[in-house]
Formats: sequence, C-alpha cells, structure tokens
Amino acid sequence: MLLLALDTATPAVTVALHDGSRVLAESRQVDARRHGELLLPAVDRVLAEAGRKLDAVSDIVVGVGPGPYTGLRVGLVTAATFGSVLGVPVHGLCSLDGIAYAAGLEEPFVVATDARRKEVYWARYENSRTRLTEPAVDRPADIAGQVAGVPSVGAGALLYDAVFTGVRHEGPEHQSAAALAALAAEKLAAGEEFLPPQPLYLRRPDAQVPANYKVVTPR
Repeated sequence: MLLLALDTATPAVTVALHDGSRVLAESRQVDARRHGELLLPAVDRVLAEAGRKLDAVSDIVVGVGPGPYTGLRVGLVTAATFGSVLGVPVHGLCSLDGIAYAAGLEEPFVVATDARRKEVYWARYENSRTRLTEPAVDRPADIAGQVAGVPSVGAGALLYDAVFTGVRHEGPEHQSAAALAALAAEKLAAGEEFLPPQPLYLRRPDAQVPANYKVVTPR
C-alpha cells in the first residue's frame, strides 16, 4: 500500500505519503490564495523526500471539504486526474474528520474551520474517530448554545473563541494530510467505506450570474 493524500479545503495546501504503517513524508503550506500554484510542487516534494515514484502509488485520498469553492476544487480535480492516469482508486474523506483525527481527543468535541462570510464549517464528534453530526455551515452566534464550553479545535474555533469558549489552542488549526492519510489507512485496513470524491460545498459559489443578466446573441 502507498497512499497519496492531499487536501485543499482549508488555507493549508497539504500532501502526505503513507505506506499503510506510517507517514513517509508530508508537506503543508498555509496560503489561502495559492492552492493551484502550490499543490503539484508539494506532491513532487513529498515523493522525492520519500524516495518514491508517482507510479508506485496504490490509492489516492482526498479531503472533500466542506471548504470554499475555489480552493476545494483544486485538490479534488488533482486527485481525480492522478486516479485516472494511474488507474488507482480515489477515496474521499470529510476534511473535518482529518482535523478531528489529528486532535486525538477521546471525549466529545467540536471541529470548526473558517468558512469566511463570518461563518464556520463545523461538526460534533464523540471522539477523534467518530463524527456525530453531518458537516454544517453556520454563523457562530447561531450555534453558540450548542458549542459553548465544549472542547473545540480548528481555525474557526480559534477565530470565534468568544463563542467556542472551550477552544483548545494547542489543537490543530488547519488540515494535515498526514492525519488524513493515517485515518484512511485505518479505514482501508478495517474495510470501512469512504465518501465519493465529490465536493462538500454546503453553499453556492461566490461567483454567480446576475439576476438581470441578458444573453445577447448575434443576429
């Protein structure tokens, strides 16, 4: 087994290589505006550090979000392309699950990432391996009663710590492909199912056609 994991659902452009037992190499760069520029060089860097070739990869693991439209699609399109070229399966994982796994908590907690527009993407967990709720996008004030005092991790919780009053400042802020890969390796070994490699946007893209837009066709 040689898993290539990648995620661009958060400001972190992150890639890792996992042999089924351990992480061989990882790259993570936090830059919310350069996912497309940074991802492929990161893949090359991780393969070189591990001393492996791309054609040795047996499985692709990709974070499917939730995340902002532009960044998220970079990782998903790249994963789909690698899977097609290599003829290997592409496994989707909720990006919040990777952050939860990295947190390593064995008590109920919340993961929240920054969804912009003064909102967060979030979900509740029983422990670092078990998600209790579907991912959602909300304004922090609207979920204050559900998250106040509950242990929480992620950039969204840190950003709105007046609402996420149980935030663990030492917890993971952004995604780690190493955690995503380790979680995927466990799930593969246990024969568990994955999500399809399709995006979890949870809301419409920022760019939309104006309501009064008129199509002009040549006569």
